[in-house]
Amino acid sequence: MKHHVFIASVVASAVALAAGAALAKPAGHGQQLKFEQFDTNGDGQISREEMYAQRSARLEQADIDGDGVLTAAEIEAAAVERAKTRAQKMLERLDANGDGALSVDEMRSNARFERRFERADRDGDGAISKSEFDQARERMGKRHGSY
Repeated sequence: MKHHVFIASVVASAVALAAGAALAKPAGHGQQLKFEQFDTNGDGQISREEMYAQRSARLEQADIDGDGVLTAAEIEAAAVERAKTRAQKMLERLDANGDGALSVDEMRSNARFERRFERADRDGDGAISKSEFDQARERMGKRHGSY
């Protein structure tokens, strides 16, 4: 029983962290952008201008009133839209019985979660120590670091 409570707590924490991170991320962060989306002139290189153009396009998309600047309300609105999209994708991926809601059992049976847990549990003892947690967080930070 203790093991089930622990797993449910880990899952609930992961969902809360993911939701908070989704709201805190800048526009476009986390998307799987392809090199070709940045290399707009097709020369096989991404210039500063091409990177700036990509960033400008994201700003324009979030700039609801079209005044060329983002207010807190516009940033929040963009974050809410991203969170809604992520929530919908999460439901599509995990809602095994199609009822439009996620149960603890559906989240527990998630293969992605299991792979992440296994990668974090470096010594394979079925638990994540503080050291393993810190190492996993560091590896994730390197993979998803900010530019």
